[in-house]
Amino acid sequence: MIDVHNLSPWLLLFAPLTIVIAYTIFGISGFGSTVIAVPILAHFLPVTFLVPLMVLLDMSAAILIGTKGREHVSRTEIKRLVPVMFVGFVIGVTVLVKVDADLLRVALGVFAICVGLHGILNPVLTSTISKWWSIPAGLVGGSIATVFGAGGPIYATYLGGRLHDKNEVRSTISALISISAFSRAVLYAIGGLLLHWTIFAGMALLAPFVWLGLRMGSRIHVGLTQVQMKRVVGVLLVLTGASLFVHVFK
Repeated sequence: MIDVHNLSPWLLLFAPLTIVIAYTIFGISGFGSTVIAVPILAHFLPVTFLVPLMVLLDMSAAILIGTKGREHVSRTEIKRLVPVMFVGFVIGVTVLVKVDADLLRVALGVFAICVGLHGILNPVLTSTISKWWSIPAGLVGGSIATVFGAGGPIYATYLGGRLHDKNEVRSTISALISISAFSRAVLYAIGGLLLHWTIFAGMALLAPFVWLGLRMGSRIHVGLTQVQMKRVVGVLLVLTGASLFVHVFK
């Protein structure tokens, strides 16, 4: 998996710092950690190690936020999205893995930037989108999560158009991320990607920094108004889209 004896000493600095920043963002919005952490840490660690590791960290973080904010989770939206999301997992495994990954990154990047700019410029939800948008949101989010582990922007876009309360949006996204991460963890375990001691050692070493990031992000979240929250998510979506472009064109 990885040779622990040949790891860069810079990893001791960049890994904790990256994880704190990534999970501060997660604590604010309920998503975004993988998109931030993987491109940075991929300079030091193989993606085949990072993706399963981030699944475990995301699952733990999402459960923590979901447990604390479970009263804010929109169970109606969960019931709409989860069955379709699982269909999206199947599509991601059977179809999207055959499509050029860079093309998918560009498409997702354009989508994230456009939606992010709209959220920044129009942060007030004047009308609620149709519940039927849960079908494409679940399909695309599940598919993208399977391929890149980055379904959060899709769920955030849909829930941002459906829910008026920032706590509902964050807690519901976290619940979806938790379900998604757990499902992918099972698949990775079956495929043998999780069955290595270094992944669990990495999880144990980084767990305190995940907790610190979540704590900082949650404090920031409490102080944000609904409009500010929409704009923060908008900025995060723009940065997500930009990071995908950087990955393609670097």
